[in-house]
Amino acid sequence: MEVDCQSEESMVSAFEDDCVLLCDVKDMRLEAEAVVNDVLFAVIQMQVSKHLSSTSEVAYINVETREGNRFCLELTEAGLRVVGYAFNHVDEDLNTQYHETVYSLLDTLSPGYREAFGNALLQRLENLKQNGQ
Repeated sequence: MEVDCQSEESMVSAFEDDCVLLCDVKDMRLEAEAVVNDVLFAVIQMQVSKHLSSTSEVAYINVETREGNRFCLELTEAGLRVVGYAFNHVDEDLNTQYHETVYSLLDTLSPGYREAFGNALLQRLENLKQNGQ
């Protein structure tokens, strides 16, 4: 009787290949939390929407800029874009540009963000200078 058995090495290799494929998939819910944490210092408020359904493919973020403008952002593999001009509001007819990073998007939406980001960068450089680094 013949038994078709894979070697242990072959099985481990197949498992590693599957893991690489699964690990390369981004979960947009986790990405959205990271985006919020990165730029929270430079906006009035920002949070992942609790009213719009986020999935592994798409997440929604509410942001209020330093100028008091409110936006609903969509985060997908394509990047970030404005999908609404109020919290938790998606306008299906809105066709806005995708941005690769939240920094790029906020830079176009908010002069106050640009200023806060620049000030934070200067402060960090000053701290490094004072610590002799």
